[in-house]
Amino acid sequence: MTTPDARSGTGQPAELFFEDLVPGLTVDLGVVTVDGDEMVAFARRFDPQWYHVDPELAGASRHGGLIASGFYTVSLFMRAYVDHLLSRAAADASPGLEELRWLAPVRAGDRLAVRVDVMGARPSTARPGLGTVSLTGTMLRLGPDDRPEQEVLRTRFRGWFALRPAEADPSEADPAEADSAEAGSEAGTGPGIAASGPAGGGTAGHGPSEAGAAGSGPASVGPAGSGPAGHGPSEAGAAGSGPAGSDQPESGPPDAHLAETSPPGPARPETVSPRAEPHA
Repeated sequence: MTTPDARSGTGQPAELFFEDLVPGLTVDLGVVTVDGDEMVAFARRFDPQWYHVDPELAGASRHGGLIASGFYTVSLFMRAYVDHLLSRAAADASPGLEELRWLAPVRAGDRLAVRVDVMGARPSTARPGLGTVSLTGTMLRLGPDDRPEQEVLRTRFRGWFALRPAEADPSEADPAEADSAEAGSEAGTGPGIAASGPAGGGTAGHGPSEAGAAGSGPASVGPAGSGPAGHGPSEAGAAGSGPAGSDQPESGPPDAHLAETSPPGPARPETVSPRAEPHA
């Protein structure tokens, strides 16, 4: 039976563990297209400032039209992160958020490429059995040719992930099972061999099966469906507190990040590419 520590963030059996999230790894979280109706509905419910909800006022302003709430944008980043990484990783809670910056306005119809980079990883001192992973998430607006035009969101945060479960030690086998195997060997039917049918027939069975070792490398991550992404007007970074875990947050190593005005460099060489899957 799958233990809670071996489940992914969505409750399915985990495939990725702390040991797989090595510094330098880049995970492609797919591309999302901003849905105008959803963008405005979110703002009316959670951030009803005029440049998010009033087309006339926004159109006559320096914004030139409605722009998305930054909290809508980061919510869409979170959905892509869950769909394409946490859905497969043995994820626990998050001890916090170090940076959240909205670097450019986002509008209806924008196509945003989403990714997360692993910046650091170390065993947790507050939560035995877990490791703390430092991550940088980015969203980049794509042009008509699908080339990145501008970085619109950057966030730095940490997550707790379960360590890979240790394999059972063969020397710790149940004594009762060992006695049973020895008795079977003396009767001429070695362990794992099943006798077949009546006297005069042959024996049919199979030897002990070999369990495959679990792979340590991360597998491909499925792409985002059609989840939109939006963005707020402020170009100043807000320090977010993020969803805190139940224990004290740990201070992670300082993370270098891109300059606000320069486009991001090429993707890191080790990249996990998405696979096409429908959005839930």
